[in-house]
Amino acid sequence: MKIIILDTSFLLDCIKFKIDFISEFERICNFNYKLAVIDQTLNELKDKKNSKLALKLVEKFEIIKTKKDNIVDNLILDTVDENYVVATEDQALKRRLKEKNIQTITIRQKHFLILV
Repeated sequence: MKIIILDTSFLLDCIKFKIDFISEFERICNFNYKLAVIDQTLNELKDKKNSKLALKLVEKFEIIKTKKDNIVDNLILDTVDENYVVATEDQALKRRLKEKNIQTITIRQKHFLILV
């Protein structure tokens, strides 16, 4: 089973563009998975527009506890291995994940998701 980590940028953009990412994950993922967020993502979400909805959505996801007080991108990179997929819109993070051969999920044309 793979774990899909949802980044702050991904969650907020899905809300902004009204994308049902749960249905989209079912469409694009031909593997068993569970959804998770890094604990620091919750802190990042608190001060953002649409944060109440985003926090409500992630209530049902696994929270990955981290010991470090670091930026979320670095925490994600420290956590992931081949058993993870990261859903993000952050270009720098996508580049760094590609270097580690970690799959990513991104939004395309403001309507649907792709697995890269």
